[in-house]
Amino acid sequence: MDETRVTATEEKAPETTDEEVRIGVYICHCGLNIAQTVDCKAVAEYAAGLGNVVVSRENMYSCADPGQIQIRNDIAECGLNRVVVAACSVKMHGPTFMTVCSEAGLNPYLFQMVNIREHCSWVHMQDKAGATAKAKDQVKMAVAGVSYAKPLQDRLVPVTPRALVIGSGVAGLQATLDIASSGYPVDLVEKLPYLGGRANQLNRIFDRMERISCVLTPLGMKVFNNPLVTVHTGTEVEDIAGYVGNFKVKLRKGPRFVGEGCDCCGKCADACPISVPDPFQAGLSERKAIALAHEDALPQEYSIDMDACDRCGACVEACPAGLIDLEAEESEADLEAGVIVLAIGARTFVPEPGNKWSCDGSNDVFTALELERMLAGNGPQEGRLEKRTDGRQPSSIAFIQCVGSRDEEHPWCSRTCCMTTLKEALIIKERYPEVRVSVYHDDVRLYKKEHEDFYRLARDSGIVFLRSKVHGVAPVDGGLSVRAFDELLGEETVQQVDMVVLATGALRSQDAQKFSDMLKVPASQDGFFMEAHPKLRPLETAIDGVVLAGSCQFPKDIGDSLMQASGSAAKCLGLLSKPEITLDAIISRVDRDKCNGCLVCVKKCPFSAVVTDEVTIDGKKKKRARVIDASCKGCGVCAARCKQEAVEAQGFTDEQIFAQIDAALEEEPGGKILALVCHW
Repeated sequence: MDETRVTATEEKAPETTDEEVRIGVYICHCGLNIAQTVDCKAVAEYAAGLGNVVVSRENMYSCADPGQIQIRNDIAECGLNRVVVAACSVKMHGPTFMTVCSEAGLNPYLFQMVNIREHCSWVHMQDKAGATAKAKDQVKMAVAGVSYAKPLQDRLVPVTPRALVIGSGVAGLQATLDIASSGYPVDLVEKLPYLGGRANQLNRIFDRMERISCVLTPLGMKVFNNPLVTVHTGTEVEDIAGYVGNFKVKLRKGPRFVGEGCDCCGKCADACPISVPDPFQAGLSERKAIALAHEDALPQEYSIDMDACDRCGACVEACPAGLIDLEAEESEADLEAGVIVLAIGARTFVPEPGNKWSCDGSNDVFTALELERMLAGNGPQEGRLEKRTDGRQPSSIAFIQCVGSRDEEHPWCSRTCCMTTLKEALIIKERYPEVRVSVYHDDVRLYKKEHEDFYRLARDSGIVFLRSKVHGVAPVDGGLSVRAFDELLGEETVQQVDMVVLATGALRSQDAQKFSDMLKVPASQDGFFMEAHPKLRPLETAIDGVVLAGSCQFPKDIGDSLMQASGSAAKCLGLLSKPEITLDAIISRVDRDKCNGCLVCVKKCPFSAVVTDEVTIDGKKKKRARVIDASCKGCGVCAARCKQEAVEAQGFTDEQIFAQIDAALEEEPGGKILALVCHW
C-alpha cells in the first residue's frame, strides 16, 4: 500500500482563522468532585472578563445532556468559533465535547479542555482559595491557547483486510482462528518448525488436569485446516514497515533440507549417526540431527539441525524418495497486513552456572519443565519418576518456589508457578503416594477461585508447605541438602531429600527487544510489552493496529491467554471490518522551505513516522524530511528537536504554547512553577 493513500476527511466547518475569535467557556461542577474545592462561580465570572470570551457559564455536569445541549445552542446562537470546557480529564470526556462541537458545525479541533478536577480540585482539597486561583490560571491559559487554534482535518487511512499473527502458541492460535472464522485471511508466522509453542512441552494442564493434547491438537488442526489461514512455520519476521491498515512485512524462512512429499518413514533418522540433546524433552534425552520436532508436531515434518549435522550424507542415501537436499537455501517472502497480533510468548528462567540451587544438569536438581517432561507419557522416562544420578525412584522431593521470580532482579510474580507445582506434586502423590513431598515458598499465590481447591487437595494429600526462604541446595552423600530459614519457626532448617524441583519463573521472550525496536512497541521495566492503558486499552499497544495476546504482555496461564487472544482478535476485527479508518488530526508537519536536511527528526521519531525524501532544489539533489501521516502519533518529539523550526505539531503549535505560557506568567510569575507535561 502506498503512503499517499492517506487522505483527509471533508472539512465540515469553514476556515475561521481570519474571523473574529469568539470563545465560549464552560466550568463544570462535576457534582462535588470539583465544586467542593474550587469556587466554580468565581472561575466562570473570571473567565467572562478574559479577551475574546463572549459566553462563560457553569454547569453541574457539562458532559450530561443539558450541558451538551447548552454548548450546541451557544455555538449557534452566539456565533462561537472556539470552545473551552474546564472539567475532568481530556482522556475521559475530550471526545464527548469534540463530538458536541462537530454536531454544532464547529471544527472539533477548535475546542480545548482544561482538567480542573485531577489537576486542581483533587490535589488541593485542603486549599480552596489556592485551588480556585489555580483553576482561573488554567482557564486563562486555555483561552489564550485556543485563540490561536486552527481547524484541522481527520485522516482517512485505507485498510488492508488481512491480519498477521506472530507466534503460534495457544494465544496466537486462538487469535488466528477467531479472525479467520470471521472471514478475514490471516498469515500465522512461527519461528519453530511446529505450531503450539511451549505449550507442547506440557503434560497435563490445570484446572481439569487434562492432557495438553486435548486442547492444543484440536486448536492447531482447526487453524491448519482453515482455508483462510496461511501457516509459515520455521519462519522469522525480518522487518515490518508501514502503519495501521497498511503494514509491509518481510519474512525469512529457513530451509528444512527435507522436501515436500516426505511420508515420515523415519529411515533418514535411523541412518543418521549424530545424536544431540533433545530440546523438546528439556535435554533429558537425545534425538538425531535429522528428526521430527516431536511425535505430535503439527505439521509432521522432518528437518535437519545444521548446527549438529556433519554433512556425512547418510540421510541423503537413506531417503527412498530422494527428498533431502543439504544445500537447500533460505527463502524470503513479502506480505501486507492491516493489523498485527503480537503473540510471541515468554521464556523460562534458566539458572546461571554456579547458582545457589546447584542446578547444572549433573545431579538430581530439576526444573519444573524437566519434571513436566519426565512425568509425561511421551517423555524420555515414559512417565516414570526417576533420579538423574542412579535412575531410582526418589523417596522424598522438595519443590522450591519463586526461582527467577520475586527477587531483586526479577521482582514480578510469574503467576503460573504455584499452580504448576501443585499440579506436579499432586500427580506424584497420585502415582507414588509413599513419596514425601514438601514445598518451600514465600507464600502460595493462586489467582483463580478454583485453584483454592487444588491447594486444599494438596494439603489433604500430605504435601507439606514450608513458608521458608531457601538459602541454598548442595549435593551430599545420598541426596541433596536444602538449607532455608523457616519464617514460622524463626530459625535455620536443613532437610535432606532425594530430588529438588525448581519452580522457575517467566521472562520476556528473547525476541521481545527485536519486535520492540521494529514496531516501536514500548516495554515496561520487566521487559514485557506494555499495553496502551491498563484499564481503558488493556489489549492494544501505543502503536495503532498492533495488539497483544498471551504471555508476551505478562505471564499468563492457558485459560487467560486464550481469553485475551479472543479479545485481541475482536480488536483486530473492529479495524478489518472497515474499508478505511479515521485517525485524529494531531500530527506533525514539515515545512520543507525551512528544513535543511539535518534529519534529526528522522532519527528521534519513536514511531518511525518521519522519513527521508530526496528532492531537487536549485538543480541539486537534497534530503528533506517528510511525515507519514498515518504513522504519526502527534507526540511532538520532532518539533521539539528541530532547530530550524521547520516542524510544526498541529494542535500544539508554538503560537499556542507560547500564548499559554505568557498567560500563566502574566501575574506573579515568581510565585509559580509551570510544568509542561505530555498531553497523551
